[in-house]
Amino acid sequence: MSRIGDGGQSGQGEQSAVQNLGATANQMGQQLRDLGGQVREQATQRYEQLRDQATDYYQQGRDRAQQWEKGLEDYIHEKPLQAVLLAAGVGVLLGVLWKRS
Repeated sequence: MSRIGDGGQSGQGEQSAVQNLGATANQMGQQLRDLGGQVREQATQRYEQLRDQATDYYQQGRDRAQQWEKGLEDYIHEKPLQAVLLAAGVGVLLGVLWKRS
């Protein structure tokens, strides 16, 4: 007999619990979407920082290579005979090392 009397209240309690569960699930979903957005923003910022840093390193390396090239050209123009003899010596040394291996 008590089941008949409780049937109406029990149904309302279950319905309320289902609604609460649904609301909690919606809140959790929103929190996960917000967290995903924050992670995406941080990843984007880190990517941009690394890209900028890589660009700076590339430019520094390129500048150093150009300076080295300019210095070598200046040396060759100032002392052409020494430059030729030095190049020949390096060639002979590499040839001897290559022949041995």
